[in-house]
Amino acid sequence: MLRAIYNALWWIIAPVAVLRLLIRSRKERGYRQHIGERFGYVRGRLPEDDAPLIWVHAVSVGETRAAQPLIDALIKARPDARILLTHMTPSGRATGEQIFGDRVLRSYLPYDMPHAVRRFLRAWRPSLGLVMETEVWPTLIDECRRADVPLVLTNARMSARSYKRAARFGGATKDVFGGFARVLAQSPSDAERLTALGARNVAVLGNLKFDMSTPPELAARGHAWRAAIGARPVWVAASTREGEEELVLQAFAALAVENALLILVPRHPQRFNEVAALVEKAGLRLARRSTWAPDAKVASAAASGGVPALPADVNVLLGDSMGELGAYYAASDLAFIGGSLLPLGGQNLIEACAVGVPVLIGPHVFNFTQATADAVAAGAAVQVQDPADLARALRELFNDKARRLMMGGAASAFAARHRGATARTVDVLMAVLPE
Repeated sequence: MLRAIYNALWWIIAPVAVLRLLIRSRKERGYRQHIGERFGYVRGRLPEDDAPLIWVHAVSVGETRAAQPLIDALIKARPDARILLTHMTPSGRATGEQIFGDRVLRSYLPYDMPHAVRRFLRAWRPSLGLVMETEVWPTLIDECRRADVPLVLTNARMSARSYKRAARFGGATKDVFGGFARVLAQSPSDAERLTALGARNVAVLGNLKFDMSTPPELAARGHAWRAAIGARPVWVAASTREGEEELVLQAFAALAVENALLILVPRHPQRFNEVAALVEKAGLRLARRSTWAPDAKVASAAASGGVPALPADVNVLLGDSMGELGAYYAASDLAFIGGSLLPLGGQNLIEACAVGVPVLIGPHVFNFTQATADAVAAGAAVQVQDPADLARALRELFNDKARRLMMGGAASAFAARHRGATARTVDVLMAVLPE
């Protein structure tokens, strides 16, 4: 009965979903493109050969970047295979294109409707499917099972909050989670919750995000920016979400550290102009990365120092670019990780740690509970409760260089200590991939 209600709801939701795509396309044109793919219609077909196709689903930017080490390892392990990378957002798709170019095929994942999913599976004929972290779509799981496509939940996590919600559906939940061929969990607590929800063949392999690394050229770009910024206290507020920038600006106003610079990097590119307006409304002098350090100058910065000096009266540098988060971290003394001052679940703190930057993060981290707790315990991160607490922690760290350097070293060691999930995951996947 629940499955019938779920499928019927999709017939109601689908037209609304398309309308929402068109509305969102006013700010981000990519939402208007490839709409047919969201209903399983694929342009062209694969050659009729026996090459296996490994399909990896990564919802948006964060999941796509987290999947990079895994996809690179899969290409190395099975050079005869094709890789299909699917997304739900244009920014995720653009990130995939930026990272992988023509090394992978790409498409949107269809809406979770039986006919759409069947069209998708018939067109692509995957030999193995991987969905990342929390992507649990009942119809997709069911149709993969019917089509004999092993579907693996990879880098899986299950917060206590999400577990309570899912457990309310009882047997229906067990049927859904039992449809995965394997579940590869980030931590023992994730594995315990997923098993209780009906998942089979569960293994704890660690978090793939620890295997992400900032490319040397991106780190060099950040160092060139820092040289152009000069000897100022610099902190970055990374991956901030709607409603959170106002709180970050409150903390900045209360900071009371002379000549400090805030690098503000919104998570969603369609909000760049909106966030710029918030900064200017607050009476702060703004510079945008796109105009201060345009691409032609950035490309040669590491070699020639060609980035122009940032004017001393600039208070906020807006990170209005994609795929450069590692460079923003490399240019900063401290990093605040967004999505955590409001009840949004937090964002990935691991990349900042890997760059060796001390981390501050808010109270709402239910999507990254284990990683946050481990980082705090390792001395790599400090958890704050509100904008005033954020300002206090920033001020203390800016005024205590020895502690700041110690935290940066702890952050690097913390990230290095947890690497290796990619290799373990590939070993499991190669055993699942049909010959």
